[in-house]
Amino acid sequence: MDVRVFADKAGLAKAAAERAAERIRAAIARRGRARIIGATGASQFELLEALTRAPGIDWKEVEMFHLDEYVDLPASHPASFRRYLRERLLGPTGIERHHLLDGDGDLEAVLAAAGRAIREAPIDVAFVGIGENGHLAFNDPPADFETEEPYLIVELDLACRRQQVGEGWFASLADVPTRAITMSIRQILAAREILCVAPDARKAAAVKACLEGPVSSLAPASILQTHPHTTIYLDRHSAALLDPRLYASLRAFTPP
Repeated sequence: MDVRVFADKAGLAKAAAERAAERIRAAIARRGRARIIGATGASQFELLEALTRAPGIDWKEVEMFHLDEYVDLPASHPASFRRYLRERLLGPTGIERHHLLDGDGDLEAVLAAAGRAIREAPIDVAFVGIGENGHLAFNDPPADFETEEPYLIVELDLACRRQQVGEGWFASLADVPTRAITMSIRQILAAREILCVAPDARKAAAVKACLEGPVSSLAPASILQTHPHTTIYLDRHSAALLDPRLYASLRAFTPP
């Protein structure tokens, strides 16, 4: 696991987007297509903006899989991740092959179709974040590290739902759905490369627990420690609680 710390979200996003674009172009050059997992949420704004402007990507050869979505939330709702991806990734790039999760459809059929599609070939690069409760996608603690199913229906915990209100997606806690579809932990780890973008001070405690604590289902994103090709992109605020002796890029922002 490679941890990189930047002064701000703009620098973080630029670096992560450059790496993502590099991996997408390389996959297309090797096999004629690239398969990616798209993340959502406030932490991904700058990354997606930078990535959609990256030169030299034949987006018609990119196939995108959806990481998670609320259950019983229409695609027209401002918090819908289908809407988010259409507005911030699919629309700007023209990606034609995509697998959006219909959280207000037939859930059994949605999970089956998405699972069949993602199992057809390896994922080249997955974009993920770290939740304020340490979640990875919507795998809240205690996360299921064992299931082989590609997608799950999960109950959202209180901390996760409060984060959605805090980020401005919902007016009140009562408005936040209590269930969601999420890609499973094992399916995320099956990606050839994982780029984890986690800026902002509100993520600092979760970042420390997941990067410096033990691998535990109580800190779901800690499982990224076990993946051989994961890069964590932090800003100096989300990295503020980390031990600077462990990260060369953090020492630039830490008083001697």
